[in-house]
Amino acid sequence: IGHPEIFPLVFTTQTQEIFNCRVDKDVTEENRFKLIKKEDIIEDLKTRAAVSDFHPVKKVVLEYPGEELLVVFDAELQYGQNFYLVATEEAKENLLKLPEAAEEEEEKEKEDDENKDGTLEGYVYKPPVRKPWVSLGSEKEVEEESVRETVSKTKYLISRVRRKFGAPVKFTDKNASSVKDSYIECTSYQDKTFSIKLLEKDVGVQVVPKVRENSTQTKWTYPKNAATQYFPREFSDEEKEESLSSKKLKEFITSVRLRMEIALQQNEIMNVFSDDWKALAEDESSYGGKSDVYLKEYQSFIDLHYLKDRTISCVCWHPNIYGIIAESATERLSYEERVDLSGKLLLQKSVILFWSFADPLHPQLMLECPEDIYCFQFSPSDPNIIAGGCFNGQVVLWDISQYEEKLRNAKTIASGIKKTAVNLVNASPSFIQAQQTGTEPPLVRYCAVSSIEYGHKAIITDIQWLPDYFEVNRMGTTFENRAGICVQLVTCSPHCSILFWDIRGTKLPVQPLSEKVKEEKIIDVLPEFPDTFKHLDLTWKPLIKIILCKSDTSVDYSPIRISLREQHYHYKTPDKVQSLNKLEVLAKESPYAEISVPSGKTLRVLENISTNFFVGTEDGEVIYSDWKMERDSDSGKLISQKPSQTHTIHDGIVHTVQRSPFFKDIILSIGGWNFAIWKEGVASGPILQSSCSAVRYTAGHWSLTRPGVFFIGREDGNIDIWDLLEKTHEPSQFQSISISMITCIRPWIASAKQHFLAVSDDSGVLHVLEISWTLSHPSSNEHASVLHYFEREVEYVKYYEQRQEFQAKERIE
Repeated sequence: IGHPEIFPLVFTTQTQEIFNCRVDKDVTEENRFKLIKKEDIIEDLKTRAAVSDFHPVKKVVLEYPGEELLVVFDAELQYGQNFYLVATEEAKENLLKLPEAAEEEEEKEKEDDENKDGTLEGYVYKPPVRKPWVSLGSEKEVEEESVRETVSKTKYLISRVRRKFGAPVKFTDKNASSVKDSYIECTSYQDKTFSIKLLEKDVGVQVVPKVRENSTQTKWTYPKNAATQYFPREFSDEEKEESLSSKKLKEFITSVRLRMEIALQQNEIMNVFSDDWKALAEDESSYGGKSDVYLKEYQSFIDLHYLKDRTISCVCWHPNIYGIIAESATERLSYEERVDLSGKLLLQKSVILFWSFADPLHPQLMLECPEDIYCFQFSPSDPNIIAGGCFNGQVVLWDISQYEEKLRNAKTIASGIKKTAVNLVNASPSFIQAQQTGTEPPLVRYCAVSSIEYGHKAIITDIQWLPDYFEVNRMGTTFENRAGICVQLVTCSPHCSILFWDIRGTKLPVQPLSEKVKEEKIIDVLPEFPDTFKHLDLTWKPLIKIILCKSDTSVDYSPIRISLREQHYHYKTPDKVQSLNKLEVLAKESPYAEISVPSGKTLRVLENISTNFFVGTEDGEVIYSDWKMERDSDSGKLISQKPSQTHTIHDGIVHTVQRSPFFKDIILSIGGWNFAIWKEGVASGPILQSSCSAVRYTAGHWSLTRPGVFFIGREDGNIDIWDLLEKTHEPSQFQSISISMITCIRPWIASAKQHFLAVSDDSGVLHVLEISWTLSHPSSNEHASVLHYFEREVEYVKYYEQRQEFQAKERIE
């Protein structure tokens, strides 16, 4: 044990004589080593085979690298046998050097003794003096480590009859031949002292079905051609009158009348033929089961003339017309590159393109833009009015009412019609460019553009219409909107400002007749210039300017996205338009045609409208503030309120701040490498925060039909689909959409059975995906389940805060 190179062997007398290693002659306790040639051992193995004493180590001998093997005489039986074999060269050399080292050590000791005798003659030896022992505490350790018996010993008393003490024992011999086969069996017997209960038993069981053979034969008859004809048997007029006037019929009708009325009432109240068992669970057989959670490619749009080397910045669906979608694009340039190429960029045309499902090659309409458009929105009151934010900080208005009929007459694609076979993503660029250079779509000039002097000083990153049931004044107070149409906008820019705009502007001064004639001539020169908002062009000023200041510093926040509590998600569709003339969307005359400047009449203040809003900044902060203005106590000027809450959650630009379509107080923020879900009223932070993703997030949007589902676009071109009822630590599904960065995501409900998701990327391609049945249709209790989940998360946050306060008090104590 501990010496794998040593193999104990038993050498018989014959083996000792063969290899000259006889005990006490050739090898002794002083001279224990014997070198034997490898060839002699192999020859002995061949001669005596299994009888050879080297047979147990035959493999070791054959694999030995040297010519001679060392055999050592083990007189003390240290390894259990009289000899042992050394199997390695290193061990052999070490063993052979031991006697030499011992002799050298003895010679050295002799030399030392001689030197001592010669050099230390005057040295007087002093024996050591005995000193008292001083305890340093080691005896305690010895006592602790010593083993003491703690269990009391069991005493046994063994007795025997005294006369049997010292009695001689007699053994007898038994002849083996007297027993059959010379074998005596010691059979086992049951000892009644012990009783073992069988607790487990392995038994093999195999079930074999019963097989029964049967046979049958069908009787076949010869087919024959046969024909039959029937006609109804009807009562004659006399029989009808007799039956209707009979007493038996009247009694029958009287007896069943009450039951018939109850049955008719039940049919009106509920469907008595519905299967209640199927209603308990979701019907997954119609449009795919739970596994059908993928986004299917429906259509793709790309333009190589106007969108070449550009990235899509914003995408919006037309609220009322099926299959119409608009997109804006910007140059893929940094701020420094844009400044260097400013002269060249002025010569390029910036447009917003309108696409239709019917024609994926040619845009249906183009909106002329003074600068690159980063964001735009349709008016909820009239989709023909569009507001957009430019790269230079100006707000632009368009009126496409003249081209509404053209968009409506575009060939629509029903759900059952075969989709177009042209895949624009895989098609060659030369083919697409050749198809697109055929006919130019109509170009619509903008109606009005805001003043550069009073507007934003940087790019407008977000724009939203205020709802049609309230408006704000210069103090930020909310009033009743008697016009019943959307007349105000809110925009934000990284230049630390949030602006409110009123498209009614201010009262116009009375113009001289000569200036009116000049203006009419200009309008005659430009017949396609819409005059809907001509009173705002280049003179439009913001109504309110909000500056988000950081507390105790001179630095301001840089807002990127804004989310109002009263935010529009569902536009007025043609079947939901009210009959009032002021809200008539489909009428030939736009509700903005007779828009008037706000009068000085007293309007009713709306106290129930929340003026708070969420903002996502360029540095990853999420801010909660109020747009109501305050007067400075020193100067008397109107100033913005300081944010009430500021949280740094994201490690990058916040690309999305959006309220849930189902819960007004639930907000989704996406930025950097994570997302967070907030609840308005919880000031401590988000109620749910994701872990950092492997790839940066770039866009996101809530689902319009399922409360717990939202989509997130990533920098690598994939889309993460999150379902809070299924998983909260990772996305339920992810799907590859493009090879470039996702820039915008917009869902749209086309019909009850058809839902689309528009996804744009950095290469200028607009993908339209069809959302599967599972992702677009909620379960029967999904709204209540998601609401309960959010309430539970709020309780967790409150409990965490209480524990933090309790632990802080404990630390102080």
